[in-house]
Amino acid sequence: MQFDDSSPSPRHSVAPSPRQFEAVSVIVPVRNEAKAIEPTLRALLTQDFPPSRYEVIVADGVSEDETVPIVRRLQGEFDNLKLVFNPARYASAGRNTAIRHMTGDVAIIVDGHCSVPDSTYLKNLVAAFEASGADSLGRPQPLDAPDPTPFQQAVGVARASRLGHNPSSDIFSDTAKFVAPESTAVAYRRPVFHAVGLFDPAFDACEDVEFNTRVHAAGLTCYFDPKLKVRYHPRANWLGLFRQLARYGCGRARLAAKHPHSLTLPAVVPPLWAVWVVVGAVAGLFVPVVGYAYLASVALYAAVILGGSAWLGRGQPLRVAVRIPAVLVGIHFGFALGFLREAVRQVRSR
Repeated sequence: MQFDDSSPSPRHSVAPSPRQFEAVSVIVPVRNEAKAIEPTLRALLTQDFPPSRYEVIVADGVSEDETVPIVRRLQGEFDNLKLVFNPARYASAGRNTAIRHMTGDVAIIVDGHCSVPDSTYLKNLVAAFEASGADSLGRPQPLDAPDPTPFQQAVGVARASRLGHNPSSDIFSDTAKFVAPESTAVAYRRPVFHAVGLFDPAFDACEDVEFNTRVHAAGLTCYFDPKLKVRYHPRANWLGLFRQLARYGCGRARLAAKHPHSLTLPAVVPPLWAVWVVVGAVAGLFVPVVGYAYLASVALYAAVILGGSAWLGRGQPLRVAVRIPAVLVGIHFGFALGFLREAVRQVRSR
């Protein structure tokens, strides 16, 4: 199947007249997901939905663990499980590879490290498309894990707050409504890919936001349905969280370079703060007034982090609450580092 990578802008829905979908394609881009992939795939492959009407396509990005052997073993149990390979490794390229192999009328993207709620997931997906008539669907994506550690619980609490996530995003909402697709769209009618092209393979993170920015620019619609909620597994330790947010920061800077209008205040505050933390500390050694301003700003930041953590930790076990400040700092400075690195790379490449 061929898709045009150009981006025409039809200012209307590409949705066909309401009808029963013949097939659904579930796209699962993975790399080194051996610890989580089997429960995710089993949940998808045991849906209360005719197996002849849906397929699960795993796009493996050169995994170095047991991901591929696990998928091959499951193929022996499920005829509608497909495995394709993504030598480029990035999830964006993996999504594109799977889309080129899809046979469904609609595609939904489910990552390998998340939990699908129940066996009605695909029924709810089809019902939402047919009832809303939307071109794409969005869903809540709270952070949670089976048997989470206190650190993972703290990540879930922090990321669901205004201190730990873009406050304009709907991914933690529980209200069904039409929304802008940027931060939430994960399921698409097939004509959407013909209308706006595929995912940009240059993106290692925020590829979904970049793609959905084009979906929005084309005037296509997105319906947010809480019944499509999936739970993503938080990183298990602080360094893993820091690296994850650095990837997100890099993706946001790359997104801003490609779509300047997408740059928002919440995206620039962390990198600006990180620059001030370094520059202010040095300048304050030579200019007393700058030093006083620096100390005051650091004290204010500490007060916001500690006060916000105390508020977020209300009702949480102490072992969770005491980890929230470190989680918030990791989120802010991880994002900032990734954003600044990519911003510098963008400037040097021009």
